[in-house]
Amino acid sequence: MNNRDGVTIAPTADVDERAEIGPGTRIWHLAQIREDATLGAGCNVGRGAYVGPGVTLGRNVKLQNHALVYEPARLADGVFIGPAAVLTNDEYPRAVTPDGRLKSGDDWTAVGVTIGEGAAIGARAVCVAPVTVGRWALVAAGAVVTKDVPDFALVVGVPARRVGWVGRAGRPLTPKGDGIWICPETGAEHTESAGQLTER
Repeated sequence: MNNRDGVTIAPTADVDERAEIGPGTRIWHLAQIREDATLGAGCNVGRGAYVGPGVTLGRNVKLQNHALVYEPARLADGVFIGPAAVLTNDEYPRAVTPDGRLKSGDDWTAVGVTIGEGAAIGARAVCVAPVTVGRWALVAAGAVVTKDVPDFALVVGVPARRVGWVGRAGRPLTPKGDGIWICPETGAEHTESAGQLTER
């Protein structure tokens, strides 16, 4: 492992010299960090993970093995991306133009996925750009997110749909009544109103 300026990079990782890597970040075997990507302090990029050009990761972001984060995704502090999860960037994917010519970078516009603070994307889940996953939300393993996810929402399935609420600890919240939800781990209370959840 190569450790420079508080950053640990595996010898087999491919980190472009134009990428900005925060102190304490660890980049493991066969990961690729493209040009102009920005990774905050304390991130962990697993084996075979991919971070596209210009992608921004906040502090303490964890990308598990083979996670694919395509540009121009924006991930806030404390985001978790599970193994083999994908954040897409092509809203209307085609390999060729309508006349059959192979598409180039000039033939499409990349659109990004935005992930809010503390949110978690489960293993093999897919977030189809341009969606926003709210703060502290939890996308279940294998889900396909095709529309925005509210803060603290628990979404499952294909396409993903909300089936409950989660707290900062990631545990499903339990109803107390009158629109009040409680985290069984921390005791934190939340208020539900008009399909949104807020911390009390």
